[in-house]
Amino acid sequence: MLKEHRKKSPEIVHCAVMTISDTRNKNTDKSGKLLHELLERDNHKVIHYEVVPDEKNSINYMIKRFLENEKIEVIIINGGTGIAKRDVTIEAVKPLLDKEIPGFGELFRYLSYELEIGSASFLSRAIAGVANQKAIFSIPGSSGAVKLAMDKLILPELGHMVMEINKDL
Repeated sequence: MLKEHRKKSPEIVHCAVMTISDTRNKNTDKSGKLLHELLERDNHKVIHYEVVPDEKNSINYMIKRFLENEKIEVIIINGGTGIAKRDVTIEAVKPLLDKEIPGFGELFRYLSYELEIGSASFLSRAIAGVANQKAIFSIPGSSGAVKLAMDKLILPELGHMVMEINKDL
């Protein structure tokens, strides 16, 4: 039944990618480039890409711009999800969500524990949700975390998630 259901999902999803960093720019942003490559590998389109300083107001401003853009269906944010004082991505994202998807963060931490970094995985504050009929994912900024989140969680469900968000419109 799930396979039939997924056949109705869009094959191409239009995405915005945002890297949160005080030290990276578009030339040095390995994780942002990796997100772009992985999305395009699966035939999705990155229609906007930004590197934003780890400041709540800057992050909030850019997310709101993406939420207002009718062409964007999914926003993927990497970086600023740790527990250091400067890590404020979750604090910027969470209040904007209409619905939180707690299973994403739970599964990300589980997979991170099992496959990548062991007990340090509980320090991750990865989150996902829906805002203004768009999916939002916020993941850690390391290349390993980006690859894990994309390959194991986000890419397998991206079209399905967009379909579910829009099915009652």
